[in-house]
Amino acid sequence: MGAAYRTVVVGTDGSESSFAAVDRAAAVAGDAGATLVIACAFYPASQSDVDKAQDVLGEEAYQVVGSAPAEDTLQSARDRATRAGAGKIDTVAVKGDPVDSLRKVVKEREADLLVVGNRGLNTIAGRILGSVPSEVARKSGVDVLIVHTT
Repeated sequence: MGAAYRTVVVGTDGSESSFAAVDRAAAVAGDAGATLVIACAFYPASQSDVDKAQDVLGEEAYQVVGSAPAEDTLQSARDRATRAGAGKIDTVAVKGDPVDSLRKVVKEREADLLVVGNRGLNTIAGRILGSVPSEVARKSGVDVLIVHTT
């Protein structure tokens, strides 16, 4: 395997801090000539579920509720990634838990770099990183870049 990354995965939830991670991931992917895969986890839900989820999750919600908001978020992220220099961009909306979703995308796309923001590091990134050595990284050799977005 060469030194350059081939597939870079980044997760977004539409927040400014996650978009900052998208910008960095896009710049890295652009420099490497890699494909950037932007993932957004969502829960399928009714409006009342959306309201309830937002009450519970608040600012720490690293996912959106409903597939339409996920698609909107991915479109915004794609636009930002293009401006930040990424050439080849794929977007994927994944149903379910954000940590599981990112792991799944990393595995399916055989990514060699996962980019995460440090917002809520002890929750999201911490949970992803905690599982990386035992599962994802062992199988596919994934580097993780933590972007200081806060």
